[in-house]
Amino acid sequence: MAGSSFAEASLADIADFRNGKAISPQNYTPTGSHPVFGSNGEIARTNEVLNPKPVIAIGRVGAYCGCVHYIPRPSWVTDNAIVAQPKGSNDLRFLFYLLGSLELRRTAIGSAQPLMTQGGLKALRTPVPPLAEQKAIAAVLGALDDKIELNRRMNATLEAMARALFQSWFVDFDPVRAKLDGRKPDGLDKPTAALFPAAFRDSPFGPIPQGWEVNRIEEVVEGVYDGPHATPPTSDSGPIFLGIGNLTGTALDLSDIRHINEDEWARWTKRVTPRAGDIVFSYEATLGFFALIPPDVRCCLGRRLALIRPLAHDGFPHFWFHQFVSLPFQQFLDQHTIQGATVNRIPLIAFPSYPVLNPPTELKAAFEQYADPFWQRIHANEAQSRTLASLRDTLLPRLLSGELAVPPALGKVNS
Repeated sequence: MAGSSFAEASLADIADFRNGKAISPQNYTPTGSHPVFGSNGEIARTNEVLNPKPVIAIGRVGAYCGCVHYIPRPSWVTDNAIVAQPKGSNDLRFLFYLLGSLELRRTAIGSAQPLMTQGGLKALRTPVPPLAEQKAIAAVLGALDDKIELNRRMNATLEAMARALFQSWFVDFDPVRAKLDGRKPDGLDKPTAALFPAAFRDSPFGPIPQGWEVNRIEEVVEGVYDGPHATPPTSDSGPIFLGIGNLTGTALDLSDIRHINEDEWARWTKRVTPRAGDIVFSYEATLGFFALIPPDVRCCLGRRLALIRPLAHDGFPHFWFHQFVSLPFQQFLDQHTIQGATVNRIPLIAFPSYPVLNPPTELKAAFEQYADPFWQRIHANEAQSRTLASLRDTLLPRLLSGELAVPPALGKVNS
């Protein structure tokens, strides 16, 4: 039997646990060298170090009680989490995967406000393989997670590049200002540079380049559509039912999704069926989050979500998406947010009439030509990461139970 070499042990036998430590928000800094972790993962950056070596953080209070986070670099873990490190020669990354598989939340005390205790963790018993097999299991699962993390970082860089270009062209108007100063616009070929004027004009937004317009959203897109105002029963499989939790601010996170039954599809897409290039956004509770619908994702809108559909011809979805997530438009949304007794909201009935900056078609097309390859790569990386995560989640219980054996030599190669 593959798992015959696994010996049962308590978590107290293989790991040390201690509570994290509170840190003053005054010690947070966006440019800090080290992450600050709480119950729900990384929450800030700091230059202070509590844990000089890699550790595991386990959420200990509230909704994130039992969540497990791997921290491979120096860090600070707050008192909302428990710090775990392997005892003796046990492998840190294997311990991370083991803890994540044990449903730690069941050891918490209290129901209204669950609380994880070191004592509850230490009492848990589980099969544990020898060190060589621990390393081999961690090598297989870790390789998948490392590639997922690499994709995430690459996507962050690609998106930042697209946003920086939009900022330069359509917020700071750098090429126009360069022409006014008698300079050649930086980084532009002659045909693209020729698309920018050398003068400004007054507008409701203040000075904008000559020849550009300010239009209502409804004048430049096919339509704005509301999602359903209810939630369907959960299904084990089927199309994705998007929720606010799937929006990160500028992208979709499909690592944790709910499905709807295929029989319910027509009902929940009666108003609109999202398609690639549409822009989904949140208009209630969590406000002003926008995301492009990627290719090959079959989904419907959830509560408090709406959708902007670009024009079928010359729709320029990446241009409009970047305008919606840009600082000027986000500030406009803040100014027009309705403060509610329980939640704040953007009045969806007014949204189509909101003003947007509308440059000439040729200039929007030029931006699209730059941005589209970035977003194609981002969507491809996201699709690959979903496939890798599915493979990891399939392998994890089989590896940790010993049902699937991994050659111990693999762990030595990756040590």
